[in-house]
Amino acid sequence: MKENTMNMTEGSPTKLILLFSIPMLIGNIFQQLYSFADSMIVGRLLGADALASIGSTGSVSFFFFALSLGIGTGGGIITSQFFGRGDTAKVKNCIMNNAYIMIIMPIFVGGIAFFLAEPVLYLLRTPAEIKTNALLYLRINCVGMLFVSFYNYISSMLRSLGDSKTPLYFLIFSCLLNVGLDFLFIKAFNLGVFGAGVATVISQFLSGILCLIFAVKTNSYFKFSKNDYFVNLPVIRDTIKLGMPVSLQFAMIAISCMALQSVVNSFGPVAVAAFTATEKIEEFVHLPYQTLSAALSTFVGQNYGAKKIDRVFKGYYKGLLMMAIFTTVIIPVIQFTGKAITSLFVESEAVTEMGGRALQITSIFYYFLGIIYMVRGILYGVGDSLFSFINGIVEVIGRVVFPLVLMNCFNLQSPWVIWWSVGLVWSIAGITAWWRYAVIRKRLLLH
Repeated sequence: MKENTMNMTEGSPTKLILLFSIPMLIGNIFQQLYSFADSMIVGRLLGADALASIGSTGSVSFFFFALSLGIGTGGGIITSQFFGRGDTAKVKNCIMNNAYIMIIMPIFVGGIAFFLAEPVLYLLRTPAEIKTNALLYLRINCVGMLFVSFYNYISSMLRSLGDSKTPLYFLIFSCLLNVGLDFLFIKAFNLGVFGAGVATVISQFLSGILCLIFAVKTNSYFKFSKNDYFVNLPVIRDTIKLGMPVSLQFAMIAISCMALQSVVNSFGPVAVAAFTATEKIEEFVHLPYQTLSAALSTFVGQNYGAKKIDRVFKGYYKGLLMMAIFTTVIIPVIQFTGKAITSLFVESEAVTEMGGRALQITSIFYYFLGIIYMVRGILYGVGDSLFSFINGIVEVIGRVVFPLVLMNCFNLQSPWVIWWSVGLVWSIAGITAWWRYAVIRKRLLLH
């Protein structure tokens, strides 16, 4: 049987990373279209307030998803290391034990998150005119947490084996379905924000189910025997040990984003809508960085498992070069077209004007953003869990402190402190990430 896997321990690092990255980048673009389609359709059909209500829940949803996302990342790294060693039995058992974790965890977290949604939105000073729809959309995400986590689990396991194509196929299907359901539920059935949330949950759930069925039929690592089902406590322990710091990082980033969202909310619905639009646009800018980072994690994980440390460093430098090329191209694009892109979401001149100027501010910090992702890829691949914690602390301090400093010490009582704070956080986090890489590199060279 021809396996949908990729052995990254032999061959050109650049070629392998690109071959792995391109399908995943396309997949990430389609995945991002879920959020983009929701925002654009809601903004155009329901107005700026409805768009702001969805945008105001982004950081809160990310916080609730942090535990599942982190543990899934840890499981994928461990699986890639076993794959690099050629240990088929451990790979299968690792896939199965990650399934146990990723079923129990989202149910537990989603139930708690459902009841905490309203007080959290209150603490964030969500404007009254958007609070009802924001709460509704957030609770739909909480109910659908298991379904969304299910797809993320399947794709994480496949990518750890070097298969970035299978998740792509079902993301394309899911994205098209999501757009169709958006129009059906919002325009035809007049379900408003509720319809947008349900469309996303249904689409991701179907994508996960179909992806799993295809994997079982085409990939021998998903064909389990009785020996693969046993609960392996060391694997679960290692998965949680590696994934928990990542979860804490995601949680701290989410908390810092919520703190920043509170500042955004204080400037009113126009600022909230502009911030939502710029966030959605920059989520697309993040995609190449995220893709290269994930490719590096798999590449590094397999080679670290195979004890080929020289290839670990080669992969990192090639990834850094590709990041620099992309950043050099994207900065002028965003500088000159930011306002036009923002107008895809809303027709309000005030919102598009603010969004365009905001993107001109944040785009000058993209090199630091790219460094964060490249370092994250290599450090996750070698299992450096401390980096996640350090990075999370930097994010929290930056997003909480910078707005306060700019507003109180420099007397900048305007929405622009929002985007200057984001750029400064990327700068500090990028410098910190580079320092951590230098520390880990010395350790790897000694071994």
